[in-house]
Amino acid sequence: MDYSRPNSVTYSTTSSSSTTSPQSSAFDNYNRGFPERLFHGCLFELCGILFATPLGMWLTGESVTDMAIVAAVISFIAITWNIIYNWFFDRLQKRWGFDRHMGIRVIHACVFELGLIVLAVPFIAWWINSSLLYAFIVDIGFILFFLPYTFVYNLVYDKIRLRIMRRKAQRSL
Repeated sequence: MDYSRPNSVTYSTTSSSSTTSPQSSAFDNYNRGFPERLFHGCLFELCGILFATPLGMWLTGESVTDMAIVAAVISFIAITWNIIYNWFFDRLQKRWGFDRHMGIRVIHACVFELGLIVLAVPFIAWWINSSLLYAFIVDIGFILFFLPYTFVYNLVYDKIRLRIMRRKAQRSL
């Protein structure tokens, strides 16, 4: 994984921050390369599928096979969307200079899920042979799971990543 210049990372654990170099940026913690974005997205989807597939079967009454195919295709869509969306979000953060406080994290998760609805509902409707309205209702069930899951997953991932980056920075001193 590319943890991006560990000696230039800003660490903020309170309202004040300390840096490891004068050129550091508060946004280096979110400057991720493609391999890490792929890892982040795949891990997110794998954990999500393990938890959400039974929910989909329960909501729709569809077979395990149908829900496994729906989950796999939506997972691919979500991984692709996750990589693109988070790349764009990181660029916006760099440009506009905002911190990832709880309000931003809630907005981040909500906008991600809205984009995924636009991409997933037509496929769900086609695969389970239903109307867009029914597919939307089914997707709402998934959203009720994935919205808090997205929020918690990214919060935990960022905290673990920051610890790893801190250790790498300390070892390189």
